[in-house]
Amino acid sequence: MSRVGAGSENVATWVSRLVQIPSVNPLHAGPRAGEPGEHRMAHSLAEFFGDLGADSVELDTVTEGRPNVYGIWEGSEDRWVVLDVHTDTVTVEHCEGDPFDGRITDGRVYGRGSVDTKASLGVMMSVLESARTRGQRPRPNLLVVGSVSEEAGGMIGARRFRKWAEQKGLRPDEVIVAEPTMCAPVHGHKGAVALEIVVRGEAAHSANPHLGRNAVTAAAALVLALQEEHERLQTLVPATEVGNGTLTVTSVKGGTGGNVVPDSCTVTVGRRIVPGEVNSEVAEQLCDLVRASCPLPVEFPLVYLGAPAFYQSADTGLVRRLAEWAGTSPEVASYGTNALRYDGFAEQMVVFGPGSIDNAHTAVEWVEIEQLMLCADVYRRWLGLD
Repeated sequence: MSRVGAGSENVATWVSRLVQIPSVNPLHAGPRAGEPGEHRMAHSLAEFFGDLGADSVELDTVTEGRPNVYGIWEGSEDRWVVLDVHTDTVTVEHCEGDPFDGRITDGRVYGRGSVDTKASLGVMMSVLESARTRGQRPRPNLLVVGSVSEEAGGMIGARRFRKWAEQKGLRPDEVIVAEPTMCAPVHGHKGAVALEIVVRGEAAHSANPHLGRNAVTAAAALVLALQEEHERLQTLVPATEVGNGTLTVTSVKGGTGGNVVPDSCTVTVGRRIVPGEVNSEVAEQLCDLVRASCPLPVEFPLVYLGAPAFYQSADTGLVRRLAEWAGTSPEVASYGTNALRYDGFAEQMVVFGPGSIDNAHTAVEWVEIEQLMLCADVYRRWLGLD
């Protein structure tokens, strides 16, 4: 049954309004980004939160010109629930048409961030506006977070929010991390470790390659060994629904000219972490593998330990309730989210939101209004407004 009907215009308008406020992550900035960063979005949200009856609103500078924004609606219960929505978007340089027009047509809202993930924020704004009009307030204490730098830059907004909350002694009962999941509660996804490896060789004239030590050739042997390790990981029996770890060589850069034996080559590699794995141990094992597999000396200018995988049982109360309300089934995801920064932070946590991840980061981004309406139904129940 279609949910597009009463209230759909309001929720679509809210999403469109947010899309029209550019908030491209500075690390993705380009000529079409306008003023990059989340500054304008955060200040707009602070104003919106106040208009929608928030009891307190705070802008929290994460780094220069990039604030998180927090809005609190005090409820009638002792419980605390949190909706965390990242306010940054990816690049718009490859977008077709105006990436910030927020046009509403054919049962969809279009534009950068429309699904990833201003959809969730727009839905919540619509729900709170409707509740205010009817004289209602959320039953639990509600904290809506607009966090910076999820798309690139190490999720520093999520890190800062957690520190802010812990300093105030706030331990949420439930956290929804907003991402496009087709309104299916995602209860697990992988973490990550990354390495930058420099292979050290010795330069020589390419006419006399025997006088040098070719770092690119050595790196080729290393890349093959890393691929073998990835294939080995796939033979393991997964410990959870999240599946097996993966290993991906993401770049190889070396050489200075067509007649010089390269004396160095840089290889970057990413390792996805699954539940039960310890990031530091995985990184150490990976470094040992690199040393053993490369015929030339190696250095590690970067060892990024990242975050452990996010996982909780599909039988968790929040997961079951969201699935029941949305008419969906619990799932796990292949991508990462701010949930990686909230390990042990909340009693229960889930990744959830309207629309498909398949439409994120594309040249034409959009979200179905029917999905927005379904999410609105779920939020109302979550906040005790149904």
